[in-house]
Amino acid sequence: MILRALACLLALTGLADACESVDHRGRTFTVCTADLARQEIGLRLNGVDGLPLGEFDALQAKVDAPIHFAMNGGMYHQDRRPVGLYVEDGKQSKRIVIREGPGNFGLLPNGVFCIRDDRADVIESRAFADEPPACRHATQSGPMLVIDGRLHPRFLPDSMSFKRRNAVGATPDGRTVHFVISEGAVTFHEMATLFRDVLDVRDALFLDGTVSRLHAPAQGRSDPGRAMGPILYVTGRG
Repeated sequence: MILRALACLLALTGLADACESVDHRGRTFTVCTADLARQEIGLRLNGVDGLPLGEFDALQAKVDAPIHFAMNGGMYHQDRRPVGLYVEDGKQSKRIVIREGPGNFGLLPNGVFCIRDDRADVIESRAFADEPPACRHATQSGPMLVIDGRLHPRFLPDSMSFKRRNAVGATPDGRTVHFVISEGAVTFHEMATLFRDVLDVRDALFLDGTVSRLHAPAQGRSDPGRAMGPILYVTGRG
């Protein structure tokens, strides 16, 4: 019932087509696009009880405006604390991690998705640490998929590592942000080339795999799955 009402509202505001299906190299992806001239991007982790929200319905209960779409927003520990840098409403609760380490997060270069009042950017983590911008919200994840127009050097066209994945990338002017989730198992190389060759994004960041979930009310979609840590969401500008 809630999803149906939100779908009607988004259709009336002309945002029902914010998410679309894109075929690339024989794989299907859903691409949800935020236009920062008329939309805002937010990031949330905990509820009023101090515990991780974990689910999209809990997120909507905390966010005043109707959510156009949302997805899991970065890697997290078993207790759902962020693995790397985390900033919410200008307050930093976790420091940036720039050392190499295990797993996808430590497969350098990794990056930070930084949301400011008038733009959003994906920034390589060491560059971010050298000159940290004032982010209203920020989440760190890894690896980077595309770095200044180049694919991550560890990605192989013939990789056999197939998983469901989601990621984010921003246009160079920081005004358009593409949130992408694969509709099946894909490689890093396939997802990275989607950002570079189809979406014309020069910097893109992997958010997570296997646990990837999308909430898109206009499509009547709210993916089930594991409880999430940080959650990225898009609303209209107030």
